[in-house]
Amino acid sequence: MRQWLLLAAMVALLHLTGCATNPVTGKNELSLVSEDQELDIGKKQYAPSRQMQGGDFILDRKLTAYVQQVGDRLAAVSDRKLPYEFVVLNDSTPNAWALPGGKIAVNRGLLVELGSEAELAAVIGHEIVHAAARHGAKGMERGMLLQGAIAVAGAAASGSDYSQLAVGAAAVGANLINQSYSRDAESESDYYGMQYMVRAGYDPRAAIELQETFVRLSESRQSNWLAGLFASHPPSRERVEANRKTAATLAKGGEIGRERYQQMTAYIRKLKPAYAAYGKGAEALEKKAYVEALQLAEQALAMEPREGLFHALKGDVLAAQGQDAKALAYYDKAVTLNPGYFKHYLQRGESLTRVGNRARAVRDLEKSVELLPTANAYYSLGILASAAGDKATAISHLRQAASGKSATSQIAGKELVKLDLPNNPGAYLQASVGNYQNRLIVAVQNTTGVEIGDLSVVVVRFDGRQHRYKLSQRLPAGKTLRFSTDIPLANPQDLKLWQARVLSARLTGQ
Repeated sequence: MRQWLLLAAMVALLHLTGCATNPVTGKNELSLVSEDQELDIGKKQYAPSRQMQGGDFILDRKLTAYVQQVGDRLAAVSDRKLPYEFVVLNDSTPNAWALPGGKIAVNRGLLVELGSEAELAAVIGHEIVHAAARHGAKGMERGMLLQGAIAVAGAAASGSDYSQLAVGAAAVGANLINQSYSRDAESESDYYGMQYMVRAGYDPRAAIELQETFVRLSESRQSNWLAGLFASHPPSRERVEANRKTAATLAKGGEIGRERYQQMTAYIRKLKPAYAAYGKGAEALEKKAYVEALQLAEQALAMEPREGLFHALKGDVLAAQGQDAKALAYYDKAVTLNPGYFKHYLQRGESLTRVGNRARAVRDLEKSVELLPTANAYYSLGILASAAGDKATAISHLRQAASGKSATSQIAGKELVKLDLPNNPGAYLQASVGNYQNRLIVAVQNTTGVEIGDLSVVVVRFDGRQHRYKLSQRLPAGKTLRFSTDIPLANPQDLKLWQARVLSARLTGQ
């Protein structure tokens, strides 16, 4: 019966939300996410999403203004008027993305690969369509319906990239910018994006050249492209031919703007070797090749000493070797050069923690969280609060850190259990009652990532009668322990009169 109620609720939801006309295609479509919700999501997720993708590129403000200008030109001819915004991100991965509500970003690493303003217009026009045609919102709606379908299926069966570090509300943005679009969504964005190019006065043939370049690069399987634009916007020969057919139906001519584009991107093209050295240095650091990493960081700094990332890399290398006092000078420089990027505060806060400067560490870690809530920052704040004897604050921070899916989140989850289990065992050990051969049995599930022992369980009848049980068995992480009680059940319906809960437990090894 319950599964039918769930199905009825889903049908009612569809009737309440109904269909809406897609402003780009003119088609009637299911709409579970309202325009107000789209705008709110874009507004709230734009800043943290930019942080987790490298932060804004601030060394060439004229470049950002130029990209904004091209974006505004295309947005003016869009079929849907949204509060469009366009930024350049300080990331070498060739990528671009759009959030619901018209919030669009283009990576520095993609700009250096394009050859003309018309190609840039093709990229931005494509992203504008994703926003205008609600492709991101549709992805969210598919997730909502899938969750509903899973709930119904469950009822029928039983009766019943730093984005990975983001936690809390910021994780929503991480999912949106990393989602893969459907083939239909990509086709729509290609087709209508070319329409927008013509309306804005650009040569639509640039979209063909762009896709040809993407196909060639994808076939060469360059790793940075595979991890960037191609992950969410997979190119294909079919898309090239589709763009060619579309261009044949559109007005000939239009601006290409090759010389202007080359002039506006000259600075980042000049710095491409510096960012390449930085990328190789980060890879060397990951492999613990510290001498090589330090040399590459210094190479990058020699080419552009105003880039905070390069100073931070040198700090990372020193910190990895236990030289936090020396690393702090480079983190200080990174923060001074780019005070709006979360990672510099996080790195400096962690180094300050290790050198014992708790007050400054807390300030930096809190600033990092303000810019982008991450498991790493919350974990460090939790450990600092615990060391200071502030158990409540420590638990709050660790709970935030544990809410993610990263390795740090898993570590935070274990620390959280250590602190909170003695006073709150029921939050981690779920007890339920059952009937086996007319005798009440109890199942205790360990939802944590650590082994637990010395469980004390109470079984309570509705009238207040209690039965307590001490268990000597150890309960491994993620496992369930079942035991039989001395409580008879004369009638199977009597099971409803009983409840079980865990009174106390401890981590094994403590």
